[in-house]
Amino acid sequence: MKRKNKVLIMIILMLAGMVALKFTQSEEVPDDWRLILVNDKHSVPKNYEPDLTQLSNGIYIDSRIYPDLQQMFDDARRDGIYPVVSEGYRTREQQKKMMQDKTDSFINEGYSAKEAEKLAEKWVAEAGKSEHELGIALDINADQSYSSDDDVYNWLAENAFKYGFILRYPQNKENITGIDYEPWHYRYVGKDTALEIYTRKITLEEYLS
Repeated sequence: MKRKNKVLIMIILMLAGMVALKFTQSEEVPDDWRLILVNDKHSVPKNYEPDLTQLSNGIYIDSRIYPDLQQMFDDARRDGIYPVVSEGYRTREQQKKMMQDKTDSFINEGYSAKEAEKLAEKWVAEAGKSEHELGIALDINADQSYSSDDDVYNWLAENAFKYGFILRYPQNKENITGIDYEPWHYRYVGKDTALEIYTRKITLEEYLS
């Protein structure tokens, strides 16, 4: 009887160790930082820390994507297209504030607090589950003095993959990404991965599955 108890205890400890290991691994930053998946089911790794660079307009991005971003913008301007980064890195606190502000705006429109929260969740990602907290996801719009947003979106759709960026939330993929079409939201994944995603017309979720 004692021997059986010891064996049972050993099995329980082994299983507990496996669960602990699995949990620890989910907390770690993947070997390739460019392929971190963040969505409503996958949070930003707790030990993830971007290496930030401030752009001339005050927005921060991860320093590792800056050279390719700068090259993309330089080439776009040579084609008569003038993009600007309107959103880059956001802290978790900033993401929380965005959610609260959006909720408050719906409350001001006459919705109940519960209704407002549900509506806000359709527009703003929960803190910890926004790609903007990685510093490698950007909202790119137009310098309205020289280009229209549609001009920028069209150019990016055809060229961004050459520089390592993908359209993160394409049309007709909402059931996979969980996010409506956003022609301004681009995510850095590296040139090889971007080429494959662009060529196969898939999402990051599909690429990683």
